[in-house]
Amino acid sequence: MVYVPVDVESKVLKECKRRRLSPRTAKSYSFWIHRFFDFCKKDLQYISKKDVRFFLEKLSEENKSGSTMNVAHMALRFLFEIVLERRMWIDIKYSKTPKRIQRFLSQEEVKRLIDSTINFKHQLMICLVYSAGLRVGELINLKIKDLELERGYGYVRNGKGGKDRLIVLSNNLIPALKNLISKECLSDDDCLFISNRGKKYSSRSIEKIIKNSARKAKIKNWKEIHPHTLRHSFATHLIEKDSDVSTVQAMLGHKSPETTMIYVHSSSANFLKTRSPLESL
Repeated sequence: MVYVPVDVESKVLKECKRRRLSPRTAKSYSFWIHRFFDFCKKDLQYISKKDVRFFLEKLSEENKSGSTMNVAHMALRFLFEIVLERRMWIDIKYSKTPKRIQRFLSQEEVKRLIDSTINFKHQLMICLVYSAGLRVGELINLKIKDLELERGYGYVRNGKGGKDRLIVLSNNLIPALKNLISKECLSDDDCLFISNRGKKYSSRSIEKIIKNSARKAKIKNWKEIHPHTLRHSFATHLIEKDSDVSTVQAMLGHKSPETTMIYVHSSSANFLKTRSPLESL
């Protein structure tokens, strides 16, 4: 069995860190690079673009999704073009991924989800994800020093793409946030949410908390509810309340307005108000 040379793996991880890529991205790149080396069973100097193509074709034969193949493709491009600086331009076309309307909850369902969460800290995490449109990684890395509670806002530091952004804090949550900080004697450099073992929560732990609350709230297809569902709900509800796309884009930290536009299409309230032109004939 062929493995990635240690020095190459360390270079990949070092370059990911230098470019401020997320730990999840670095982990995914490392995984697919290992899979590729195991597949082609060649020393690094003998690998060609043809090997990359054969590897991606194998993934296609295994019925891997377009998004999975794209991550594998990007990992190999990152390895050869960025880390190893080899002139091996991988011009293989990316796999298309189906465009689906994002799942979101109604405001009534969000309320049921919150009310079904008995644990104070867990309830506060759910409220904060929904009220500020946070990604799960942004929630678990949020520090006390990132919050301006008296002014009603905070900052996401080093979010997706290595970007910082401003977030608005709901006035309804500020007393609860102050109570949590005081109760757990948190200092400025501490993360806002610390587990009973004194460590940061994991993404999987947050997902389990939300799924469990969704089950208790008897939300339809509760197994499909995850932290990002609340972020989708936040954006969709803002659009339904006639917030402009550029504002929602900034609040979500999207690079492109096209990404935010999916919530315009998801907004059922506005969509269902539109009448068919046949009715005016």
